[in-house]
Amino acid sequence: MSSNPPQTHPRSSDPLCPGCEAPALTRRGFLQRSSMGFGMLALAGLTDRLAATEMRRPLAHFTPRAKHVIFLFMEGGVSHVDTFDPKPELTKRHGNPAKWKPDKRSAAMSPSRKWLKSPWAFKQRGESGLWVSDLFPHIASVADDLCLIRSVVGETPIHGAQNLLLHTGRSIGSAPSMGAWISYGLGTENEQLPSYVLLNNDWVPNGGLQNFGSAFLPATHQATMIRAKGTPVDNIAPADPPILQRAKLDSLREQDSAVTAALNGSDAIESAIRNYETAAHMQTIVPSLCDVAGESAATLKLYGVDRIDEKEHFYALQCLRARRLIEAGVRFIEITCPNHSTVGPWDQHSRLKEHHEKNASITDQPVTALITDLKARGLLDDTLILWAGEMGRTPHSAGDDGRDHHVSGYSIWMAGGGIRAGMTYGSTDVMGMSAVENTVDIHDIHATILHQLGVDHEKLTFRFGGRDMRLTDVRGHVIRDLLA
Repeated sequence: MSSNPPQTHPRSSDPLCPGCEAPALTRRGFLQRSSMGFGMLALAGLTDRLAATEMRRPLAHFTPRAKHVIFLFMEGGVSHVDTFDPKPELTKRHGNPAKWKPDKRSAAMSPSRKWLKSPWAFKQRGESGLWVSDLFPHIASVADDLCLIRSVVGETPIHGAQNLLLHTGRSIGSAPSMGAWISYGLGTENEQLPSYVLLNNDWVPNGGLQNFGSAFLPATHQATMIRAKGTPVDNIAPADPPILQRAKLDSLREQDSAVTAALNGSDAIESAIRNYETAAHMQTIVPSLCDVAGESAATLKLYGVDRIDEKEHFYALQCLRARRLIEAGVRFIEITCPNHSTVGPWDQHSRLKEHHEKNASITDQPVTALITDLKARGLLDDTLILWAGEMGRTPHSAGDDGRDHHVSGYSIWMAGGGIRAGMTYGSTDVMGMSAVENTVDIHDIHATILHQLGVDHEKLTFRFGGRDMRLTDVRGHVIRDLLA
């Protein structure tokens, strides 16, 4: 038997486990303990990860024309041939068997389908002569501020896939939303507020919360949801006195920082630390921003916040909150539509006239008020507004008061943010079936929005899965004809 005393390991200096035996020195441990060059390399790596989660990391590829984006999401599929794309030929052929040349985006012909004219009249509006139907009498009054795109195409006529495509640039999910990319690239102008806010109206669109997520980007860039009804944000009212809450936050930060150091940096933990701080700031500023009681009676009436109908009132409230959030420096805001039927808000396979008119009564006045109010306050030039659904609707139908999903050619519009006003871009064929001139896809829209924010869509990237990922994937072109 050996007379040598048993060997003991030195005690660990790890603050998370005092008294524990120190493990054998690993490669990571060696790098952590090495001085000078190795230590600086480790510090540089940690610094890079911290930089990736910063709320303020503005890019400056070129001078921006816009600082903010408001995305008015018309989920379900607004009918282009009933709103912004008049088709006299469709009226002439109303009730006749529908025949068209199928493409990869549209279904094959069916003998049961007939052409269906619009129940609303179209008129040319404003000095620009932009065509807007009687469905949107308020939006018609700001026609000269709109840039109408009539030639958008999607990928597949399925709500979930198209919603994800519109929001993330990919129809299969698991990708950051446009708002998350813009947050990651530009951050916020107000560190007391998140850079990406979702003004929700009690409805999660098809495709789920992935529409508003950050996916592989740091979690701090996902949307912060503010509800229309009740308490805007969960736990927004502090449960503890300020001193106690500060002590709890300091304790959380100390513990999280220790874990981060032990793990040689962790994006998830670093994002959580920043989220704690942002949440604490939000408890002070969000309630006052969401409370519109201090707005003038004229402003409340302009948006329609004084209306009795609940859904109309709350959509108007969210539009007014959007203007207040823009003033406070939030970078990207999305407003969803409330749902008043069993399917998506604008998804009218039947009862088209009834439900499109209901949706218009909810959104028409507040959307117009938002444009008018931003313009009056000198904010429209810096704020790009996108009004879009994920698809259009067929010019034909198997019934007499409904339209189905359509992605071969449909309409959206933009306003403000250095976009040309009072113009129409692109067109569909005489029946509204397919885009035939200046065809635009979602990646082009994303590239153009990023361009107006001063960001080159090909340079806004994040390394994931062995490749440099971006919002526009390997596609997208800036639509320069739209730029003022």
